[in-house]
Amino acid sequence: MQDMTAANLRSAFGGESMAHMRYKVWGDKAETDGMPNVARLFRAISRAEQAHATGHFRAMKSVAGAHDVTAGGGFGLGTTSENLQGAIEGETFEVEQMYPAYLAVANMQDESAAVRSMEFAIAAEKIHAAMFDKARKAVDAGNDVELGPVQICSVCGHTIEGDAPERCPICNAVKEKYIPFA
Repeated sequence: MQDMTAANLRSAFGGESMAHMRYKVWGDKAETDGMPNVARLFRAISRAEQAHATGHFRAMKSVAGAHDVTAGGGFGLGTTSENLQGAIEGETFEVEQMYPAYLAVANMQDESAAVRSMEFAIAAEKIHAAMFDKARKAVDAGNDVELGPVQICSVCGHTIEGDAPERCPICNAVKEKYIPFA
């Protein structure tokens, strides 16, 4: 694997890993704040971020050894509204800035596994930003978000409210690959 693509994948892996843990912490805060649906949304999307990190890790299967990893990581434990805003900002950064730049490099370097992993992540991150925005609006109005069952594709992190599709619209995984958060 080309060095620039590998460095970008390591950075993306680090960022997705931190998002996975950050969303777990923010989910606990939402639970404490009496917002079980927001908590469930954070926990579900935390699992999607794990799928992204796993995809990036697997794309680097030929890259071994210890590496310093530079990744932008959001820190802070605020109110549930502030935490949702932080999640929106993180997802939006990935969609609008990080992944487009990383994809350009991976495409230029003809790194198909990296391209696939990043395309899966960016498609899911768009959904996550919208779901977090819906939740933030509800919280800012003094309510928990109305939320049905959330399904996470364990392969690519596709996230859907309601029933899982027969095939994932992002990666084409079968319905059985979805993890329910009800």
